[in-house]
Amino acid sequence: MKAMIGLEDGTVLTGRCFTDGGEAVGEIVFNTSMSGYQEVLTDPSYTGQLVTMTYPLIGNYGVNDEDMESAGVHPRAFLMREYQDMPSNYRSTATLADFLQKYGILGIEGVDTRMLTRIIRNSGVMKAIISTEDHDPESLIRRAKEWPGLVGRDMVARVSCQTPYGWQDEQLVPGTVFPAAEEKKYKVVAFDFGIKYNQLRLLTARGCSVVVVPATTTAAEVLALEPDGVFLSNGPGDPAGVEGVIENIREILGKKPIFGICLGHQMLGLAYGGSTYKLKFGHRGTNQPVKDLTTGRVEISSQNHGFCVDPDSLPAEVEVTHINLNDGSLEGMRHTKYPAFSVQYHPEHAPGPHDAEYLFDRFTDLMAQQS
Repeated sequence: MKAMIGLEDGTVLTGRCFTDGGEAVGEIVFNTSMSGYQEVLTDPSYTGQLVTMTYPLIGNYGVNDEDMESAGVHPRAFLMREYQDMPSNYRSTATLADFLQKYGILGIEGVDTRMLTRIIRNSGVMKAIISTEDHDPESLIRRAKEWPGLVGRDMVARVSCQTPYGWQDEQLVPGTVFPAAEEKKYKVVAFDFGIKYNQLRLLTARGCSVVVVPATTTAAEVLALEPDGVFLSNGPGDPAGVEGVIENIREILGKKPIFGICLGHQMLGLAYGGSTYKLKFGHRGTNQPVKDLTTGRVEISSQNHGFCVDPDSLPAEVEVTHINLNDGSLEGMRHTKYPAFSVQYHPEHAPGPHDAEYLFDRFTDLMAQQS
């Protein structure tokens, strides 16, 4: 069925809906990955967004249960140039259309994604609406403008777990008891701002017993669990819009080793006393070059963020460790006094390259030094 896309700048595009019809409003962004669309869809960091894939053919290898990065699908709509409805892969258990319909997400094909990406690159990410019901251009543009946007809103509350759980053998174990703690070297409490399963896999593979806690968990509750380290996960939206978390991180700082990723990195920057700002069109894809200033090594990274820590706002005791080679923005930092470090990108490579997996080793090394 016909779908129309209205952007707040007045642009209107058309496409075809290959799932159940309806409407979706959100922030329209683009992702430059050639594959990994299931991991993109199940990444909670995309909450509140309409995701456009720049690679022209999507759906050709289907979906499966093993490639889930969370329990659900988080973008409000998924746009592409051409949808492939006959997947060919021995791991495939369903089509992308079936998958999107299961979670009530709009799938849109036939979109001029090159044009749309150029608009976003030139004008920046913007509010948009997709509809198979409303085909009035003026109405779509007006409704896109009326959507409040992501700035200043707490999107973490929509994706964070409600109760603590452990991670063992690819299973969620309810409660605050560290799974198989006697078999592991380290106990880690992970704040769930929108955590991805592969982060838990990589932590446990390095001898960590992990308990995941809601974003609203207090510093006192975390410290009462007597962890060897604290992990700050990725998540959606504006870090400055998340209430209460920064104060808790600040209270933990210096008491336990901390490792932050993406939104967790931004939260740590705010806890240091820094500030964040919104990027023009963000970094989303599996091909972003980052330089590790501590080693001089360049790595290709997986990224998904629309906000960034301002390096000029950081106190003197915080050192910049990584930079983005495309635009020079801050991609990593560490505290020179306390055992804490973080990166803006996704070292858990889901989807994406494995270049940055060493950061999980840095975290376990830091916990070993503090024990």
